[in-house]
Amino acid sequence: MTERASGIGRPAASTAVIISILWCAGAIANAADWPQFRGPTGQGHAPDATVPLEWSETENVTWKVPVEGRGWSSPVIADGRLWLTTAVTDPRAGSSLRLLAYDVESGANTLDVEVFGSDETYLLNPKNSFASPTPVLDPDGERVYVHFGATGTAAVGTGGDLLWRTRFPYISQHGNGGSPILHDGLLVVSIDGYDTAYLVAVDARTGEERWRSTRPDPVSQAYSTPLLIRVGDREQIFNVSAFRASGHDPATGREIWRVRYPNGFSNVPRPIYGHGLVYLSTGFQAPTLLAVRADGEGDVTRSHVAWRLRRGAPLTPSPILVGNELYVVTDFGIATCVDALTGDIHWQQRLGGNHSASPVFVGGRIYFQNEEGVTNVLAPGTEFRVLARNRLDGVTLASMAISDGALFIRTDSHLYRIEEQP
Repeated sequence: MTERASGIGRPAASTAVIISILWCAGAIANAADWPQFRGPTGQGHAPDATVPLEWSETENVTWKVPVEGRGWSSPVIADGRLWLTTAVTDPRAGSSLRLLAYDVESGANTLDVEVFGSDETYLLNPKNSFASPTPVLDPDGERVYVHFGATGTAAVGTGGDLLWRTRFPYISQHGNGGSPILHDGLLVVSIDGYDTAYLVAVDARTGEERWRSTRPDPVSQAYSTPLLIRVGDREQIFNVSAFRASGHDPATGREIWRVRYPNGFSNVPRPIYGHGLVYLSTGFQAPTLLAVRADGEGDVTRSHVAWRLRRGAPLTPSPILVGNELYVVTDFGIATCVDALTGDIHWQQRLGGNHSASPVFVGGRIYFQNEEGVTNVLAPGTEFRVLARNRLDGVTLASMAISDGALFIRTDSHLYRIEEQP
């Protein structure tokens, strides 16, 4: 069911067919880069590329290599190297939280360094890991930034040297989740816990705190990743947290506007932005997808919510926007296509399986990956059309990455490079 706010109407026609995406802070170096969670734009869109429509364990696999430990961070890629985090756990000795690098051509493991040690061995949520946030790559090619929730945040040189480490302690029910972002020399992380909640920026070179924007009355948590957007001539960092989401001045952290949803918490999906609207999931209990105009000031709950989708809103996978259509999939495999401007439902269909990974759009197709190793490839549009279903061995909760015509998929035990074979 979709509810549309009265008096809001459709956004301006000048943006009706163009997705308004801010390419984050020099992160787009070339078509081979996938520098952060959900790619160059942070919204799941790959640069134009030809990637396989079909694959299997025996088809279109260039290489498959084992990955030690457990982690659901997504691959990030630049300068011919792929980066992941993982947690190697010994029930007697604790967990080693590590950064791994692989050569994208051969799959060879070229770096394996411990960033933090932890005495934690018991997962707060069995579906999560101690290494779920995705690293982010500095556009200068010299640093990788990693975040392990309350255990710590760090900058690591691409040669493996630890440049700085810092810690933002907080209490979370289910462990870590949200990934850091980079903008204008600042590393920005959302800390959203039971005991404290704030958006914080540190100097990416030194790790020294530059600003902090506190969320009042923290009594629950969120696990979302902030998104840099441009609204008119002004940049904002849009952050989803428990009970409210807000737009912030990137230079100071000052809250520009906020929208409230009193029953929403444990928010996981990364928001997306287009047509002057931010699209966000309100989280658990009764999940709702909100479309909110991002040009407000102060509390815009009553004035700027354009529409709500109450049936089919995701708990974990992020939405994806292609043209005038918005696509979401629930954790239980129900996919929905809605008009991004009005919220009207075009179709709602079962893909099957359980879903945690966020979809990607590449080569004119949308790739939805479920937890059971199956990727459904859909044609975008107002009619439901499955182009292919592809299966790999293993469990797949990490979102895929795309670089130079290849898909990179992480399972619970392996990393794959998938591309058309000559």
